[in-house]
Amino acid sequence: MTEIDFYTNQGGANSQSKFANRQTLKEFGENPRYNGGIKKAIIPIAGLGTRFLPLSKVVPKELWPLVDKPMIQYLIEELKVSGVRQIIFVLNPATKDVLNYFKKSPQLEKILKERKKDHLLVELQKLEEICRDISFSYVIQRKPLGDGHAVLQAKNLIGEESFFVLYPEDIVESKVPSLLQLLRIFKTAQKPVIALSRVSKERLPSYGVVNGEKIAARLYKIKKIIEKPSIEEAPSDLAIVGKRIFTPEVFNYLQKAKPQKRGEIGLTEVLADMIKDGKIIYGYEIEGKWLECGDKISWLKSHLYLSLKHPQFGEKLKKYLKEI
Repeated sequence: MTEIDFYTNQGGANSQSKFANRQTLKEFGENPRYNGGIKKAIIPIAGLGTRFLPLSKVVPKELWPLVDKPMIQYLIEELKVSGVRQIIFVLNPATKDVLNYFKKSPQLEKILKERKKDHLLVELQKLEEICRDISFSYVIQRKPLGDGHAVLQAKNLIGEESFFVLYPEDIVESKVPSLLQLLRIFKTAQKPVIALSRVSKERLPSYGVVNGEKIAARLYKIKKIIEKPSIEEAPSDLAIVGKRIFTPEVFNYLQKAKPQKRGEIGLTEVLADMIKDGKIIYGYEIEGKWLECGDKISWLKSHLYLSLKHPQFGEKLKKYLKEI
C-alpha cells in the first residue's frame, strides 16, 4: 500500500467548489460530517483496457475524456459529495499514470501565471479543490485476476468498515448522485446495496442480471444473480451497474472464492455466492441516466451525449452537426 500526498487537507473556507459540495449535501438531506458511516471507497482500475486498444497502451482508459475531463474525475466528484474521505485505487503497474492527473503541477502553474493564462489556472484550481480533504492511496494488482481479486487487495486499508466500490466506465447523470441514492438504503438496511438499471432484452447478455423481490419503490431484495445470461435465461431486465456498497463481510467470501473459467475472481459471482448462503443483498434501481463507457462505441455515445448538453460546447456542436 502506498499513500499519496496529492494535496494538503486544508481548504479555504470561502472556496466556491466546497460551498457547492455542502449545498449539494444539504439539498439531498445529508450531513457533510456523517454519511451513514461510509468514508472509504475502492476504485479498481487494474484492468488491461483491451477494449480500448491500441490507445490504451499509452493512455489508461480511465483518463479518456467525457467532454473536457476524464472519466475518473466524475467518480472523484461523486465520491466527494457523497461524504467519502479516503479513496483507494487498485492499479496495475501500467495504470499508475492515472495518479499523476491528481497531483499538483507547480511548474505548470508557474508558467501559466507568468503568461497570464488565468482561465487555465482556474481549471487547475477546480481540480485541486475537488481533491481537498480526500486521502488517496493505492495498492497494486500485479496480474489481471478479476475485479473481485482487485477489491481483495485493498482489504487491509478498509479494515472493518463498510465501503463503496465503483468503476470509471459507469457514469450516472442524475439529480441526486447515485451513491447517495444507495446510501439512503444502506443507512436503514446496513446490508450490501448494488445499483441496478433496466436494459433492453437484446443487451442483457452483456451484464450481470438479477432476480429480485420488490419490497419498495425501486428497491429489491436480490434472490439470484446470473452473470451474462442468454436472453432466454435472464431472470429480469434489471442489470447491475458498477456502483455498490459492501460490508466487510464480503472479504471473507473473496478470500475463499475460486477462480472462474478465465482464471479470474469476479465480484458479481461472489455476490451470487453470498446470496446462495442466505446473505441479504439489496438492489436499488437508480434514478438517472446510465452512461456506459466500457467499450469504444459506448464511450463515444456517452461523450457525444454529455458534449451536446455542455453549456459551453453544446450549441456549437449542435450547429456543427447540422453542417456535416
